[in-house]
Amino acid sequence: MKIAIASDHAGYTLKEAIKTALPELEFVDYGTHSEESMDYPDTGSKAAQAVADGTCSKGVLICGSGIGMSIVANKIRGIRAALCSTTDIARLSRMHNDANILVLAARFTAAHYAIDILKAWLDTDFEGGRHQKRIDKISKIEGGIP
Repeated sequence: MKIAIASDHAGYTLKEAIKTALPELEFVDYGTHSEESMDYPDTGSKAAQAVADGTCSKGVLICGSGIGMSIVANKIRGIRAALCSTTDIARLSRMHNDANILVLAARFTAAHYAIDILKAWLDTDFEGGRHQKRIDKISKIEGGIP
């Protein structure tokens, strides 16, 4: 499984820590590659597009608060990005919302917690069932259908 990963300057250190801690995962790094100030839409949109077009099966986006990356990713059709601060929220984002991008807040999430959150997220499957109709409604909204 290829996992798109991207950050802004505030999330760079956490992004690198995740890649180092989980070498068994195949990350495709869409940047940034330093702590030099940059604009999160530049990297977040590329990683989210890679998930949307199937280049990568899932994604991880990281910025200072996680909010900016969430907004950017959720502008792309087919993306369901979830800002998660606990393993329970991460699991629920997969089980109930079929989130295909995990967003992390670098300024509020220690590396060891972020790694646990990511592992829980990756280990959890979508439940389908009653949740599928909600995902279908989101897809209709994305397509401009009320």
